[in-house]
Amino acid sequence: MPLEFGLWRVDDKPVRVATQPMPLESKLEELIVADPGILGRPLLLIGRQVQTLHGKMIDLLGMDAEGGLHVLELKRDRTPREVVAQLLDYGSWVQDLTNEQVRDVYASYARGRGAAAELDEAFAAQFGSSPPEALNSTHTLTVVASEIDAATERIVTYLASGYQVPVNVLFFRYFEDEGRSYLARTWLLDETEAALPPAGPKQRGKQEPWNGTDWYVSFGEEDGGRSWEDARRYGFVSAGGGDWFSRTIRALPLGARVFTHIPKAGYVGVGTVSGEPRPFAEALLEVDGEDRQMTGLPLNGNYESGNGEEGGGDRREWVVPVEWERAVPRTESFWRTGLFANQNSACKLRARFTIDEVTRHFGIGSTEES
Repeated sequence: MPLEFGLWRVDDKPVRVATQPMPLESKLEELIVADPGILGRPLLLIGRQVQTLHGKMIDLLGMDAEGGLHVLELKRDRTPREVVAQLLDYGSWVQDLTNEQVRDVYASYARGRGAAAELDEAFAAQFGSSPPEALNSTHTLTVVASEIDAATERIVTYLASGYQVPVNVLFFRYFEDEGRSYLARTWLLDETEAALPPAGPKQRGKQEPWNGTDWYVSFGEEDGGRSWEDARRYGFVSAGGGDWFSRTIRALPLGARVFTHIPKAGYVGVGTVSGEPRPFAEALLEVDGEDRQMTGLPLNGNYESGNGEEGGGDRREWVVPVEWERAVPRTESFWRTGLFANQNSACKLRARFTIDEVTRHFGIGSTEES
């Protein structure tokens, strides 16, 4: 059974504030749009009155910090059977939304509100980080109501507890006291009862498409003695100090375009991988048209501190030659809210927003233009 909230005004003695029927249940939608925080969980609203392929309209569509989608449907004057059936129908449509379709839903919503046009920007403003690569890997279904009846409670509990359908009811109690209005909320099921099932085949991999060329590289200067000025001058990226750090950078293929990012600074260079990855002691870099041993170059950084293999793990610094298309000093690094950042030394760059913004800032063409 859901928790029941009571409200007391406390002056000389407690006086209970009577629950009132909410004047217009549709007002709940306006309140949620004005402040999604009243739902009790951080959400970014990405759509309102979202039209499905079946010609129906989802009241509100939100996204959580993990990229999961939340379908919010107001009960209004419909019967329990009608509202729950409608919500399940919406869930069957939402689960198949691709990354691109999710972004299109948000773009349409943002245009109507004059909000940040890119989902990446809005997500970062709400949650403090760029979106995960996979969006819509899970979804939840929520009935929003100003009161709950026994039939709705029975149906939702049966679906959630018996069949792990990700459905719940959020209802609000409405109070008035001396000319002021108040809302109190409660969920029908707690989080353990309404736990999400593991992502099924239709729910996995909702990533932005990869163009097959662009990669992200994290060039950490503080942890391994690396110097971005070395990398910029001689044309390379590197990582090491353990298998986890070097494994991904060793996977960079010849011809890959790398977007290089310095943590806590920003993007500093875009270039093309021009040689095979090698450990520092064996690395060759082209200087003035000639291949030179990296060990023989005047370097600002120290790339030998992790040299060798210890305890069965490769701690060497691995170096990948890069021909820079544009590379700038750290002091001229580029960053803006919503750009992609990752702890991996290298990974496929799927974030179209980041690719577009970085290439635009550096005045170079995108992959699709080149």
